Amino acid sequence: MTLTPFLDRIRQTQPLLGDGAMGTLLHQHGTEIGACFDALNLTHPQQVAAVHRAYIEAGADVIETNTFGANRYKLAKHGLETRVGEINWAAAQLARKVIAASFREDVYLAGSVGPLGVRLKPFGRIKAEDARAAFHEQIAGLAQGGVDLIILETFSDRMELLEALAAAQEAAPKLPVVAQMTFGGDDRTLLGDLPAQVARDLVKAGADVIGVNCGGGPEQLSRILGLMRQAVPEAIISAMPNAGYPQSIGGRVMYPATTDYFADYALTFKALGAKLIGGCCGTTPEHIAAMRGALDNPALPLPEIHVLDPVGDESAMVPERPTELARKLAAGRFVVTVEMHPPRSFVPAKLLAAARLLQEAGADVLDVADSPTARMRMSPWAVCHFLQTQLHIETILHFPTRGRNLLRVQGDLLAAHALGLRNLFVVMGDPTRIGDYPEAMDNYDVAPSSLIGVVKHKMNSGVDQAGNSIGQPTSFTVGCALNMFADDLDKEINTLLKKLENGADFALGQAVFDVRGIEKFHARYRQITGADFNLPVLMGLMPLYSLKHAQFLHNEIPGITIPDPIMKRIEDAGETAPEAGVQIAQELLRDMRGLVAGAYIIPAFGHYELAAEVIDTVAGR
Repeated sequence: MTLTPFLDRIRQTQPLLGDGAMGTLLHQHGTEIGACFDALNLTHPQQVAAVHRAYIEAGADVIETNTFGANRYKLAKHGLETRVGEINWAAAQLARKVIAASFREDVYLAGSVGPLGVRLKPFGRIKAEDARAAFHEQIAGLAQGGVDLIILETFSDRMELLEALAAAQEAAPKLPVVAQMTFGGDDRTLLGDLPAQVARDLVKAGADVIGVNCGGGPEQLSRILGLMRQAVPEAIISAMPNAGYPQSIGGRVMYPATTDYFADYALTFKALGAKLIGGCCGTTPEHIAAMRGALDNPALPLPEIHVLDPVGDESAMVPERPTELARKLAAGRFVVTVEMHPPRSFVPAKLLAAARLLQEAGADVLDVADSPTARMRMSPWAVCHFLQTQLHIETILHFPTRGRNLLRVQGDLLAAHALGLRNLFVVMGDPTRIGDYPEAMDNYDVAPSSLIGVVKHKMNSGVDQAGNSIGQPTSFTVGCALNMFADDLDKEINTLLKKLENGADFALGQAVFDVRGIEKFHARYRQITGADFNLPVLMGLMPLYSLKHAQFLHNEIPGITIPDPIMKRIEDAGETAPEAGVQIAQELLRDMRGLVAGAYIIPAFGHYELAAEVIDTVAGR
């Protein structure tokens, strides 16, 4: 049997199924994260072959060579820059032998090419022609090794991807090229390019298949894919998501998305018109097998596609000592706060309008996040200042320690106090690797629990961490993070005890979908400490917007579990899911009164009007 040319095959009705993560599986089998995975093609070919074999047995139509980082710049870090051609040729030959041994004659071999790991000018030091030469060198080795196509993946710089595409066309003009971009949580590339622009540029440059991979989980990639498809409806498109956002468990990096979740999204991608579907970081042969089963089952209907538009926003008052928040908590009043995200521009008009809506609905205070999911946004200090001075509503400033040294931390705290921002939520913050600038500095001098002590025991006493006078004491009210539903409650409580010892005044809790977890936490706290838990907690409350939203939270966000009955209610609600989500949040809000000091409402997709509906139902206010 002669293998059908890739481009002829991919134009058929049924999508081709790619493989999943290579590095994830190699790491699970003992390869250290800092090792050169590409060199394993030479040193431990049996390990690489086992991964290829597993994906073929799972039903993959396309497998990728283990060459994601096999370019001269990345290999130079391991002293292997002179062996680029050898490593790529060996990787292709190894994968080709595995295909031959599988007795499947319908498997295509894609040569995997990732970014160089260095920045191109003007944001880096590498000239465009040098980048193209490096890509040419790698792709030539893959072509000589016998790949059927080239796949360019996980590029965050549009210009670098275009250079790689040009190199592929020069080095292997007869091979089809799949060009895939990676986007941040705001659906933009690292340098701010939108999916439509990327799609048009790649098609214009001659890519045979365009698409998106890595970055986020299936929910985000389906949204981006829809935007790319809308921009260039004639293009052949592909999608290879991560298995949700990674989390560290017991020293291992784990991904939460289930195989069933991936099976559902295989049909979503097919409905969007994707002709090449696979997985990226965290996906396994089990994920690919589940997708295979879904694609091959004619009884499964394709889902309807709805793309949610991302919304960005902004807004600030000058409180006295103690803050209004502190007074309400001390008086035992049930406090309601809503989280708001700063805008990605310098225009705060939309945020101010949304904040006014929440204020009129009865919100006591507004939380302002600092670079949520490590995305570049307006400074939260500015947003809090807008809100407090223009709307005269008090704010809670999210204050992450990540990315700040102790010198900057204290200077920033003094600046916040000078602007009248007295309520702080001290938290670690999101790692930069998941956001707009994954290579940005991510270090910190002080953990959240320790910073609470600096603020409460030092600055609120009139001195800095070193004991030097700051003129007069600050008057911060300080909150901490708390997950009452943590898998390891003992660890969570021990961490909380440090925060309490250092003076935490209140806590913001993880989103609740079953109030019984609150009672379980209280019971365990009493067992450990011998005392009742009395820290005021503003419990997280997230109105569900749709079934996809609920599934995304349940499968891709660590620490959130949505009970089956709630998931069923959202599913049964269909197009009225937002209303059902509000009703569920209202019920949870009523049920948790008496167990916590207030509610911390986290609106989905910037739908602050739904948060306002939840606030409207708070009884006894």
